[in-house]
Amino acid sequence: MAAMSGGVDSSVCALLLQEAGFDVRGATMVLRGGEVLGAAGEGEGSTCGSSRDVEDARAVCRRLGILHDAFELRDRFDAAVVRPFCDAYLAGRTPNPCIDCNRFLKFEALQKRRREMGLDYVATGHYARRRWDEATGRWQLLRASDPVKDQSYVLYHLTQDTLAHMLFPLGELTKDEVRELARAHGFVTAEKPESQDICFVPDGDYAGFIEGHCGAGAAFELGEIVNRGGRVLGEHAGLIRYTIGQRKGIGVAAREPLYVLGKDASANRLVVGFKDELLSRGVVARDMNLISGDALEGPRNVQVKTHYRQRPVPAVAEQTGPDELTVTFEEPQRAAAPGQAAVLYEGDVVLGGGTIARTF
Repeated sequence: MAAMSGGVDSSVCALLLQEAGFDVRGATMVLRGGEVLGAAGEGEGSTCGSSRDVEDARAVCRRLGILHDAFELRDRFDAAVVRPFCDAYLAGRTPNPCIDCNRFLKFEALQKRRREMGLDYVATGHYARRRWDEATGRWQLLRASDPVKDQSYVLYHLTQDTLAHMLFPLGELTKDEVRELARAHGFVTAEKPESQDICFVPDGDYAGFIEGHCGAGAAFELGEIVNRGGRVLGEHAGLIRYTIGQRKGIGVAAREPLYVLGKDASANRLVVGFKDELLSRGVVARDMNLISGDALEGPRNVQVKTHYRQRPVPAVAEQTGPDELTVTFEEPQRAAAPGQAAVLYEGDVVLGGGTIARTF
């Protein structure tokens, strides 16, 4: 089963599978409003969920001579992705809905359909790789060969069972190579641009979307802007309208630019400070997943990413509870936001990760 969003990556994914000799069947998830969404990073214009995407996926399947299925998953998408996104923002966190969509839709839901249909694999257009490690008898998730396009950060939740039934045909390719293959085969998706926004909030107005979808709450109320010492500096327009690390739009004059350091939802306070105050020594992450299935034994030297576009930085990770990781950076890092993911690496191998609960 090739997960097909109607974008160029998933189109070439299906092509490469067919050329490798697999019996391929395309699958597209219907997730909202009659529109179809696919792998993060694909789509038309500013969103990966245009009404044209399902037809583009079908057109590619017709050109390849393979079957195409569309799966109705709108209720699952709302429950597993959209509602948690709203709840996290309302609680003062900064969520990553692409991780939840990958975890609960593109892998959990599609793997369920794969089993029901008696198929062997789910393949996606993610830029990542997998490898069987003879020494440990376990599957490994690896970063893509092209560091610019690597998407392993959003896949840290994968398990041994899921990896055993996954294929990532684009893991060794660059984006330019993928587009060239699409052009050579006359795919309608060959020149479709990449999405840069959250698919269900294409205009970037998170507050407006959340108010319309979930209703207004305390996060929309005016409150105090304070520094780390608690001194009141001004009034904010509602915590929902700010993100950790934000510099513009705070509305408080100071001797140097102020940044959002944190959001105290219980007191409805926005905490701001200067650039050097954004640095943290480490993070505590929960909802942990280790891909090997084994617990971490003692402190472990790793590299870690706390943002999708960040380069991995040296750190020490320790499992400090059944579902908790404590990660201490070798050098303080900037704006690791609660709600984002901390993902652990050893070279190209993804060890796992968790959702940041707090920084220190």
